[in-house]
Parts: sequence; C-alpha cells; structure tokens
Amino acid sequence: MPKPFKIPADAKPTLDRQQGLLTNRQCDEFGISRQTRSRLVQQDRWRRPLRGVYDTDPVPLEARVRDDWFTHAERWRTWLALLSHGPETIAVGTGALVLHGVQGLPRDFEPEVAMPDGSWRASRFGTVRQYTSFPTIQIGDRDVARIDHALAQGLPGLPRDNVLAVLDDVARRRAMTPARLAAVHDLLRGRPGAAHVHDLFPLVDKRSESTAESSVRLSFHDNGIPPDDIQVRITMDGTVVARVDFIWRLPDGRWLVVEVDGVGPHSTPQALVRDAPRQNQLLSSGLVIMLRFKPKDNDKPGGIGKQVARVLKKHGWRPGQYPTPGAALTLTPATPPARQPRGEGPP
Repeated sequence: MPKPFKIPADAKPTLDRQQGLLTNRQCDEFGISRQTRSRLVQQDRWRRPLRGVYDTDPVPLEARVRDDWFTHAERWRTWLALLSHGPETIAVGTGALVLHGVQGLPRDFEPEVAMPDGSWRASRFGTVRQYTSFPTIQIGDRDVARIDHALAQGLPGLPRDNVLAVLDDVARRRAMTPARLAAVHDLLRGRPGAAHVHDLFPLVDKRSESTAESSVRLSFHDNGIPPDDIQVRITMDGTVVARVDFIWRLPDGRWLVVEVDGVGPHSTPQALVRDAPRQNQLLSSGLVIMLRFKPKDNDKPGGIGKQVARVLKKHGWRPGQYPTPGAALTLTPATPPARQPRGEGPP
C-alpha cells in the first residue's frame, strides 16, 4: 500500500503566505512530482483553479468555513492572480493593498497585477495593469507597489464608500498622517477615474473602526448631516457609561445618538447584551434620543443618512453648533428637557 501523501515541511511557509496555493515550479522545488500532483487532483485532495496553479485545500473557496474567511478570500484571490502570471509579476493597486493588509476593499474587487517592464499580458485571473516607474517594496518574495502608489493605483476603481473605508483604515492602522494623505492625493490628480475620489480626503477620520462605519458616515455627509462627533465617550456622575458611534446636538439641549449594530464594538452577541443596560441608562437620563440600525440598512435608497436626516430636520438641527469634537460628553440631567415633538423616533 502506498504511503499517504504529506506536504513537505519546508513548503509550509510558502503555503501559509500564498493561502494554500502552489505553482508547478514551486511543487518541483519542494519535491512534489507531476505524477503526485495529478494523482492528488484526481483523488479530489487538491484542486487546480488555473493551469499551472494548485490549491492544496480541496474545499472550494466559497464553501470554506473559517473565522477569517473574508481576509483569506482576499489574499487567496490576490495570490492566484500573482501566481497565474509568473514569478516576476508585481502586486499593484488593489492586489498591493491586500498584501499590505489594508482593509476596506469591496468583496468583489479585482486583484491587480503588473509586469516588471509595464508590458501588456493577457489576463488569466484578475486585472493586468500597464504601470511603469513606481516604487516597490518586498513582501515575502514578491515585489509590491509601495503603499502610497498602491493607493493611487487602486482607489480610482473603487466605489466611494470603499474609498473612504480604505483611507480611514490607512489613517488608523498605518498611521498615515495628513501630510502623507495629501501626498497620496497629489499622486491621484489627473488619473483616469479619480474624479469621485478627491472630495473624500477631507472626510478621512482615523477613529472609524470598520468599512461599514465609514460607509454609514459617508451616507450622513451625502445627506447633509455630518455627525457632530463620532466614537464619543459619555459620562454620568463622573463614570463613563457608554461609547457611542455617532452623535448630534439638538437645539433643545438633547442629543441624537445613532448606533450601528454589528459594527466595531457591537459586532458580537455578547456585545449586544452589554449594550442593553447602557442604552437604558442613556435613555433614562431624558437627554438622549437613540436610533439603532443594522449595516444592511445603509443599502436602502438614501442609506441610513436619509432616515436620520428626517429626525434631525424634525428637531431643527443645524451643523456647526458643537464646539468640542473629540471630547467626552457629560450628561447632567439637572433640568427636564424641552417637550418632545409628536411622532418622535426612527422613521
């Protein structure tokens, strides 16, 4: 009886980096013969997503069950694009952003690659760009567009909410300063398809904690109701009782609070259980109106911003009336708030 096949130990770092993918050349280097590869595919123990590329996980990508599925899928698709075009292929644009670990890309993005000399090549998977003369760094054994150029290459092809999510993410997790963001903005000027990107740079906020949160915040701006502040700590009697996603100060002294469940600190069932007492505490103060949404509510025409705008209009909110963004908010219900308009609540 033949011995069961075991992937060589020295292949593990490559497999981990490439999300389980190997090329013919790499298999040869690790001593996995052509006959062995063919047998593994025939036995449904390996798959061959493209000619010359093997997937050592027999489960189709869309059927895999893992906690990091979205990150895994992004990297798997990016590596498939790189490996399918040869060992000299460079990750650019969205492909480079994935390898840099940037979050905020859409689920159905096209991984972008380029040839070292900028030459054209028919695409086998992903999109082959003809970029020349841009700085690169090495990630693993691959040349990858430097992050500022990767942003300039990739952002024009993204929807607006993903553009803002990506910029928020690099500002938060990559510590990209306003000066570095301005340099990225300069790289984008004059690029085809970049017109919808320019007005998003002033909206970048490193406090945004997820793609969904950035998307909801953009909906508020698009509907003319930019939040007075985000990620606000609320204190009562000297104790922090909550940190809320978005707030607006109303003319009668109360506050409209909007929470997006399933985003950031509200992303687990345990978090939702913890949210209930703090919500009751805020509402019992008489100074807070609270609206809660799910991320999918932002997919409706006008998004969450349209719904919140109706409530703010009813209460006469105006922008620019909140002088201390970034500071903790102290609730001191010493006097009863003004009488609430009829029909108050989420639309």
